[in-house]
Amino acid sequence: MEQTGDCAAARPVGMTADLGLRERKKIATREALADAAVRLALRDGPENVRVSDIVAEVGVSPRTFNNYFSSVPEAICAMAAERALRVAEVLRRRPAAESLAEAITNALLEDHNDSEEGRAFVRMIITSPLLRGEFFKTVQTRERAFAEAIAERVAAAHDDLNPQLLAAAYFGMSRVVGHRWMCGDEGVDYTGLLQTGLALLAPAAEAYQASLAANQPDQPNQPDQPDQRDQQSKHNKQKEPTTKHAA
Repeated sequence: MEQTGDCAAARPVGMTADLGLRERKKIATREALADAAVRLALRDGPENVRVSDIVAEVGVSPRTFNNYFSSVPEAICAMAAERALRVAEVLRRRPAAESLAEAITNALLEDHNDSEEGRAFVRMIITSPLLRGEFFKTVQTRERAFAEAIAERVAAAHDDLNPQLLAAAYFGMSRVVGHRWMCGDEGVDYTGLLQTGLALLAPAAEAYQASLAANQPDQPNQPDQPDQRDQQSKHNKQKEPTTKHAA
């Protein structure tokens, strides 16, 4: 089994259809360890979770844990890292007929998690110094992966900075929304806040896509086609009977 080294390198959950049985078992073990780590951290606090606690929940050895994670904070952040990669794949799967702004909006709405468990997890990340550094890796990975998906969607040049700027803007907005949702009253509508932020950023995505279209090379001019009326006139003249005059 190969050690991941950090939570940002995790494989997105559910992307196992094309893998063999042995690889699927590895992924299932990794997910079970990550689930147990989050569950224990939410119950006892991340500072109080030990490797021995996690492996006891799953029924594996500490050596098995070390094959997948280098630390408890990495295991706790693993599911967030997987979700970070998944949102880029969601964007790639959006229909080509959607504009860039529509595709980004629909991808983020499809992937968001406003459950109470998700709220508790965000609160734990923000309030725990132990987890902040590990989670920052997830933030970087998410923005980089999303920028790559944006660039692929619009066939951006390799040195185009705009996909990175858009990814940073969208995920900066989502962090602000997450903070407001977590710190606000219980009745705060996360989806409504997210939709407000998405609507605010949509013009930027639309303007970027429009600028790319405007800079596309002009299509070669089509050869001039004869006027249809001229063609019809010539055709009618050819059909006119020839009049013979008497000598």
